Amino acid sequence: MDSEKKKGYLINLQGPRGGDLSLFLSGRIGTDNLNLFLSDVESLWREKTPARLRVDLSKIAYLDSAGALGLFQLEDRAEASAIPFQFVNVTKEAERVMGLIDREALTAKPLVSERGPLNSIEKIGEATQKVVDDFISLMTFQGDLLIALARSFLHPRVVRWEDVLFYMKRTGVEGLPIVGLINFLLGLIIAFMSSLQLKQFGANIYVASLVGVAMVSELGPIMTAIIVAGRSGSAFAAEIGTMKVNEEVDALITMGFDPTQFLAVPKLLAAILVVPVLTLYADFFGIAGGLTVGVLGLDLTIHTYALETMNAISITAIVRSLIKSVVFAMLIAGIGCQRGFRTRGGAEAVGASTTSAVVAGIFLIIVTDSAFAILFTYV
Repeated sequence: MDSEKKKGYLINLQGPRGGDLSLFLSGRIGTDNLNLFLSDVESLWREKTPARLRVDLSKIAYLDSAGALGLFQLEDRAEASAIPFQFVNVTKEAERVMGLIDREALTAKPLVSERGPLNSIEKIGEATQKVVDDFISLMTFQGDLLIALARSFLHPRVVRWEDVLFYMKRTGVEGLPIVGLINFLLGLIIAFMSSLQLKQFGANIYVASLVGVAMVSELGPIMTAIIVAGRSGSAFAAEIGTMKVNEEVDALITMGFDPTQFLAVPKLLAAILVVPVLTLYADFFGIAGGLTVGVLGLDLTIHTYALETMNAISITAIVRSLIKSVVFAMLIAGIGCQRGFRTRGGAEAVGASTTSAVVAGIFLIIVTDSAFAILFTYV
């Protein structure tokens, strides 16, 4: 009785070893104890090695589909060993459950054969299809985000301005130290390496022009965008991805909120407002890095270096830099939010979405910067 209470069933095997045996089952056989039941039957099978087996189900109190599959598995074992097998005294409830099982479907071959290993062309095609699908999904989300942004301009009260200020602080103010340090070192390195070549021609003064044009036209916007993508784009994806996994996004939809308007627009507005300012800040520190090398290593005065820099940099170059930074901000916020909304699964999926947001963001920043370089050169 104790064994039956613990396992939920009782097995009574009667008959001589190697002869005709009767297996009496009582209690419940289901999903919760199926593995234990099959293990006990296997042990009795090996011990008794029946020549004929009858299974009495008259005292079965509960049988679900998993338990019925276990009984059919026992029958298949007997047929495979050419041992006569029979169910006897089957209750109506057990007969009903066993009748639900399609025995032919359990042994039938699948309608679609298993897919074999892909060849090189198929792998290339599959990878290309994934890239195209991902690009279409990203562009669709960017379109929805722009529509939500336009709605926000027409109805400013729907914007959660407190969140916009919060994300401006996280994206902008908290990013000032790392943006300033990296661009200062970048300007310093460019000035130092270029001076090694320009010294040979006595053209040290052109180090200021080179650093100024490089930082304002290219390196300032792109380095700032890459840093923001790594810091804030990943944070956007992780935040929305966690909400998606915890079904908080579904809760917003149930309450009648538009998740794009509620979650993505404040992040996008914050990025658009902050990234251009960060770009100007990065340009200043990059030029300051070049100034350090010019004054300490090239015997240039601060006035001479600053004057040469201002002559090299035009208002048009600064405006182009700001245009780039706005587009980069839209890409960073859009990709981060889109990857967050696409998150499916658990904690591992959130990590994958965060990584994907950073990688895709940096890739599109570089591609877009290349397009801008061609556009500004020939148009």
